[in-house]
Amino acid sequence: MSPVPAPLLSPAIAATPSYAESRPALTLCAVDAAALPTDESLMLAWAGGELRAFETLYARHRSRLYSFLLRQLRDAALADEMFQDVWQRVIAARAGWQPDAAFTTWLFRIAHNRLNDHWRAARHRPPAPGDADERVARMSDTRTPESQLSEFEERRRLQLAMEQLPDEQREVLQLRLEQELSLEEIAQITGVGRETVKSRLRYAMDKLRAGLSE
Repeated sequence: MSPVPAPLLSPAIAATPSYAESRPALTLCAVDAAALPTDESLMLAWAGGELRAFETLYARHRSRLYSFLLRQLRDAALADEMFQDVWQRVIAARAGWQPDAAFTTWLFRIAHNRLNDHWRAARHRPPAPGDADERVARMSDTRTPESQLSEFEERRRLQLAMEQLPDEQREVLQLRLEQELSLEEIAQITGVGRETVKSRLRYAMDKLRAGLSE
């Protein structure tokens, strides 16, 4: 089964002045593979007008951001829409961006805030569509049909157990396990203390174990 990639930037976003008027430069083309630029240096280069810097950032983070949004929203159309919105906000904020935190932390903080806006407006979580878990899995699927079936069943059990978690516990668990972020980064993204993150993770893991053992 062919992979399902994260959506491309919409033509409307790509045509905005803050994106389209960035001047292509040759600086990043000659970067040695062993010394790839950091996200932060790419962001600063892009703020200075290097379009290729943004293209590199986008390629690095599009799949993991889309996966995060799809897992949280469990609705492909909503995830696509919010994915575009998050990148639009990144583009709009590029000129004033400062490396006070890691780019990944900043990016997921934007996504976290947009999710909060969505939940406040909706006041409920939508029901999970049948293909949400499959869409995430297919993004990097290279397994045999037999192993796909077995792992899908295990994933589905885990997904159902995760759906029973409170929003804040599910979010920190996903940021920790799937995005592999540190406790400090998760604290910055979610706007709570490190100990609160640890507590939410502990409660989430306890509930998952209980749910999977039933």
